[in-house]
Amino acid sequence: MDFSAAALLNILETHTPPAATGFVVALSGGEDSACLLTALVQSGSRPSRDLPLRAIHVDHGLQPAAADFQHACEELCRSLAVPLTVVAVCVDSGRGTSIEAAARDARYAVLARDLKVGECLLTAHHADDQAETLLLQLLRGAGLKGMAAMPLCRAWAGGWHLRPLLHFAKRELRTFGVDAGVTAVRDPMNDDTRFDRAYLRRHLWPVIEARWPGAAIAVSRAAGHVAEAQGLLERAAAQTVDVLRDGDALSVAGLRALSSPEQVNTLRHWIASHATPPPSTARLIEAVRQIIEADDDHQPAVVWGGHALRRYRNRLFLTPASPPVMKEHCEWPVAGDSNLDLGGELGVLHWLPQQGGLDASRLPDTLVVRRRRGGETLRVRRRGRTQSLQHLCQSLGVLPWMRDALPLVYAGHDLIAVGDLWLDARWCVAAGAPGFVCTWRGAPILV
Repeated sequence: MDFSAAALLNILETHTPPAATGFVVALSGGEDSACLLTALVQSGSRPSRDLPLRAIHVDHGLQPAAADFQHACEELCRSLAVPLTVVAVCVDSGRGTSIEAAARDARYAVLARDLKVGECLLTAHHADDQAETLLLQLLRGAGLKGMAAMPLCRAWAGGWHLRPLLHFAKRELRTFGVDAGVTAVRDPMNDDTRFDRAYLRRHLWPVIEARWPGAAIAVSRAAGHVAEAQGLLERAAAQTVDVLRDGDALSVAGLRALSSPEQVNTLRHWIASHATPPPSTARLIEAVRQIIEADDDHQPAVVWGGHALRRYRNRLFLTPASPPVMKEHCEWPVAGDSNLDLGGELGVLHWLPQQGGLDASRLPDTLVVRRRRGGETLRVRRRGRTQSLQHLCQSLGVLPWMRDALPLVYAGHDLIAVGDLWLDARWCVAAGAPGFVCTWRGAPILV
């Protein structure tokens, strides 16, 4: 199918979500996005529902041609009577980040902020872009998700991101642009072969096209097949996660019953479902090995980035790499309406009057709250024996990595409460007498 305004309209009629409220074209000043916007205007740009159309240009300020790009966008939008927004960004490539990736991240951050609820962002990615992406991912050793490349439509930033040109080759857009009299600025970075995509486009792709004409469409179609396979894997993983889910954790016994590829696929999906980037495949395989093979009394932890997989009592948890830790020393005035904010994930301590509980008449004006140091003991029953805090945590199933988050409440040198888990019976009123307890709205700590 050759590219035309009518062909574009057909794509939009098929793939625009029913709830869409408008189109926003990401306009670079280059040929591809100029052809997209021109074809949209020629087609009426409003598939059956009179949707409004506007454009946005992001100025990265990375090269002298930036002003030419902006001017080209302004001239095109003026000639087509399309409203244009221009936003300048500061690109910080940082250490270990390519300028391409930094510019892309900055651009999409701006586009996401600009997009109104229900709008569709339209970008001019075409079949050649799709093919290049798949080849680059292959050369990087990516898995199916990486090779699935770019979807035609996806939910994004409160609206949708559409790539309506993915079925069309670059040469078709160029032919349309010549016929429509589209003028655009050539990006010098497209000729800079220091960048992988530019090198592929300049040196490799012409050789491939010479041997296999129409390769862009074929490779782009292959990316679609990969995306379908990835979708099947994700649906299978979602079903397995539902079976293995145990509260906020996964059953290690259930994982152990799966094949190795199923274990990796399930864990990757489960981690991603928590809006957390999964580790590399090699790291994930090693995580599975440690989790599955460790003895029952061990508590293996696999850390990557700011995250960790931890095993406890035959359950697998996704946690921060550095769990929260209670402060060394906090003072807490004794008052019925006194709250103590422990900060961050640790939450708030609060006094609650009730029958039974601590005897207020015996307490000093100010209590001290701190984290455990080891060796702490409590008597949790009036006639019972003193027990170590370590034993109490093990008996109740307090997660080992959360035990340093427990707020220990002291009256002088005596430990009288541990969050809202235990009170020391020696500091409590008789059963049925008025007293008060400590309530704790904090991080989850129990199995």
